[in-house]
Amino acid sequence: MKIFEFISYVFFGAVIIVVLFLAMSVFPIFGYYRVMVVQSGSMEPAVKTGSIVAVKSAGNYNANDIVSFADAKTPKKTITHRIIEIKEKDGEKKYATKGDANSERDFNEVAQENIIGKVFLTVPYLGYVIHTAKQPYGFATLVVVPALIIIFDEFGKIKSEIVRMKKLKNDTKKEDL
Repeated sequence: MKIFEFISYVFFGAVIIVVLFLAMSVFPIFGYYRVMVVQSGSMEPAVKTGSIVAVKSAGNYNANDIVSFADAKTPKKTITHRIIEIKEKDGEKKYATKGDANSERDFNEVAQENIIGKVFLTVPYLGYVIHTAKQPYGFATLVVVPALIIIFDEFGKIKSEIVRMKKLKNDTKKEDL
């Protein structure tokens, strides 16, 4: 039974981590930190497809920083690329960006207000789990699997308690004879 308990603790720990990263991918933490899933290979090998990136909002960005920013055409879409050049015109900074795996720089320059933050942490492959958890079947799995583990564990405890009580009852009957 000890191996089952160990596996269940590991599983619950993993579920808690996934739920935390899932929450952070939906809601920015303290307005400065955010977690996003990388869905393309444009930044490989530095940031692998399926990774999660944690970004922190900063007031100043430098060339060579990896940043996540809102796409100018579709603001709900975020892109994570490296800053390759900084231009300042009329007191407004614009950033030229490029994916490490791309041969050309990005067509549009990024305005300061479109930058979500600088990448400070990448976790390879965890993004696949977070992406799956955002789907209805993945979210159901996060609820159903732990519930089944708890039910199975409780049935095991009930069964062992019944066996213990029967043994105690039989021992009591033997003493009475």
